[in-house]
Order: sequence, then C-alpha cells, then structure tokens
Amino acid sequence: MSWLVEAVRTHLGDQVLDVEAGFGPTTINVAATAWVLALSSLREAGAAFFDFLSAYDELAVGFAVVAHISTSDAAEHVLLRTRVPREDPALASAVGIYRGAAWHERETHEMFGIDFRGHPGLVPLLLPDGFSARPLRKDFVLASRVVKAWPGAKEPGESGVRAPARRTAAPPGVPADWARDPAAPDAAGPAVKDHGGDTS
Repeated sequence: MSWLVEAVRTHLGDQVLDVEAGFGPTTINVAATAWVLALSSLREAGAAFFDFLSAYDELAVGFAVVAHISTSDAAEHVLLRTRVPREDPALASAVGIYRGAAWHERETHEMFGIDFRGHPGLVPLLLPDGFSARPLRKDFVLASRVVKAWPGAKEPGESGVRAPARRTAAPPGVPADWARDPAAPDAAGPAVKDHGGDTS
C-alpha cells in the first residue's frame, strides 16, 4: 500500500471511506467534508504535484469529483475521490493547497455546475456568454439529437427504410459490356459466330 494512502489514513481516520487498488493509481475515497484535509495531508506527505481535477455524473448518486496527485518525481501517485449530492453539488476549493486546481475547478464548475466554495473566481472558460446549461451532465440534451435521431439507435435493416443499391463499377480498363453474352438479343451488335478458326 502506498505511503501516501497511509498518510491520508493517519490524518483522516474513519473519514477515509474506502481505498481501491487496481491496475491504475490507488483511489482514496473520502467524505466530502474531509476533501481539503485529505488534499492537505497528501501535500504534507510529499505529493506536491497537482495533475488534474475533474468530475463525472453518477445520476441519482450525485457527482464524483476526482483529483490526481503525485510526488514531483511521479514515483508515487494517487487518485483522491469524493461525491457530492445532485441537489446541492458543492465542495471546498483546493486552490488554497494546490494553486493549479484553479483552472480545473473553473472547468468542472462550468461543465457540471459543481460549486467550489472559496474559489477566487469561478468565471466561464469554454462556453459562450449566456450559456447556462451544464453540457457534461448526463441529463443534458444535445440539440443535434433532437433534430436528428442517433444513427446507432437501430441496427441496419430495422428502420424499415432500405438503403439505396450501390452501382457496381467495373475495374479500370474493362469494357462496359464485358460481362454480356454476345448471343443475347439485347447485346450490342450482331452475334459473333464461331467458325472454328476458319477466317475465310
């Protein structure tokens, strides 16, 4: 187990809800109220590099907020994760511990509507002025899907509309009538008789 995990456990005790070790970085799940304390514990333990912070929508469960923190030489790194409720998605800002979190919290606020309390300025980064929706929430409806159905909604042949037949193209240099039977009545020109090699 990573010594970063042990440092967080020492400071937070039972506010560490769970630790998940898999193929990637170890994930430390903490209570939302312990978010800043957990970040501070990681910083004090030597994890001074803030890589990223983002979120994902878990619908009825709320939103999961994840930060990737590592030592400056990247020898040790962990994911710190917490969850905030959908009704009041708010979390204390990490900017006081990792200044690099400022941009990430602005983006996460803009895309998911999570309020990072104590942030110096949650002003929009990417969306146009006046855009009030949260495009990375799962309940956000894409305008293009209102106008046109998702193409993968039905398997080929299930829509009741047949696809137009493709025109078979001959390979380059092959005459257009190469596959026709010369004896057929609709063939161009008179049928050619076989004289058995007699050309007279």
